[in-house]
Amino acid sequence: MVVAARFVPSSPAVACALLLGLLPGALSAALRVEVRSGGQPVASAVVTLTPIGRAAAVTPIDAVMDQVNSEFQPRVLVVTKGSRVRFPNSDTIRHQVYSFSAAKRFELPLYTGTPPDPVVFDRAGVVTLGCNIHDWMKGYVVIVETPHHAVTGADGRVTLDAPDGAYLLTAWHERLPTPDAAPKTPITLPMAGPATLELPLAPPPPPRGTDRLRALQDKFRTPPRE
Repeated sequence: MVVAARFVPSSPAVACALLLGLLPGALSAALRVEVRSGGQPVASAVVTLTPIGRAAAVTPIDAVMDQVNSEFQPRVLVVTKGSRVRFPNSDTIRHQVYSFSAAKRFELPLYTGTPPDPVVFDRAGVVTLGCNIHDWMKGYVVIVETPHHAVTGADGRVTLDAPDGAYLLTAWHERLPTPDAAPKTPITLPMAGPATLELPLAPPPPPRGTDRLRALQDKFRTPPRE
């Protein structure tokens, strides 16, 4: 466990209180989390720590999910509730981004460049994105109500920093059979050693189409030069 002060003591008395642990919430713990499925590390899993018995203060952010080579970049974007997300199209072909998800339903008409207005995600949940023109394109915006979140790398690991206290630890991944299928584990910080989450993931889907097929589709869908 790594412990670090969240602020600089303003006086010797405050410094002493910190060392003695007399100021609640003044210390934070670095929690290491490993996400696995079938014993193998899981990349691109969204890990969250949600306080139990108290509200978590979250600040909306401005974020970007681009479209590059007919793919969403990043494929998984995590934002706090109320955040504003822009969807630029960096390709030379047009895209039409949409979502039918309950957490946010919207559609951006066929476009290139950057739409003038961001999309506001004001409800917690998972939003699945698609493109009406390129059916293989898929992305996810995960809206959370806690500042303690991270996305796993190729090794399936993240480190979350949060004040000492009780939390609910869980993770989301696009291959979960349902959004609520991930285990929700109560934990108390600080805790010794890493936490492990085992996710019941479905097998990855087979690849859809080839680069040659995609190029052919794009050729016929590219707007003519004026």
